[in-house]
Amino acid sequence: MIRRSASAIAVLVALTACATEKMPSTEPPMTVSAEMMGFELAMKTVAELRAAGNIQAAIQRLLQVAGDTSLSETERAEALFQLGELSLAPGGYDAAGAVRYFEEVIRDYGATDWAEAAGLRLDQARETVNQLSATAENPMTTRTEKFDALMALGRHQEAIDLMIASDLLPSNDPLLAMYQIGYLCEDSNLTGKAYAVTDRDGTVRQLRFCDFGK
Repeated sequence: MIRRSASAIAVLVALTACATEKMPSTEPPMTVSAEMMGFELAMKTVAELRAAGNIQAAIQRLLQVAGDTSLSETERAEALFQLGELSLAPGGYDAAGAVRYFEEVIRDYGATDWAEAAGLRLDQARETVNQLSATAENPMTTRTEKFDALMALGRHQEAIDLMIASDLLPSNDPLLAMYQIGYLCEDSNLTGKAYAVTDRDGTVRQLRFCDFGK
């Protein structure tokens, strides 16, 4: 399926306007709906966030897009498919969620081309979930390995419980994801252990669990 980008639409509108000036026509000029431009711009933002490595921010933007009731079936299918892609990607930390998104596209939007794309990705997502689950449940797995597997699966609360109970110090990426999702907060009035986390722009933040109270 060929989907026009926002820039392609802008060029096409400009060309149409020029042609209209040179050769009068009784046909109305082509217009682009605000809804279409809004979706295109939102997806462009998602792509930019992903390229910059801000996966959780891209996921949050996609969740907003997918919740827009004005979307067409094709647009919502695309948003859900991209949610599956990002959830499965490094930094997505929700492989189990990726399976659900792909299944939803196949189940509810089977008439779109995105359903075929989701079908191609579903088996890989399920295999990833199976591998991570096996790691998390293996008694020979270290606590850090189990934490990483649980986070990647999207079982965040289980990962956090293990992290606190075992006094683990995860690497920067999962800690940053926990901050972006909302588990960690930058508030010196919070109690509990502080974790130094480097943001994508180089800012070092002292974070604590948001629900530990003040």
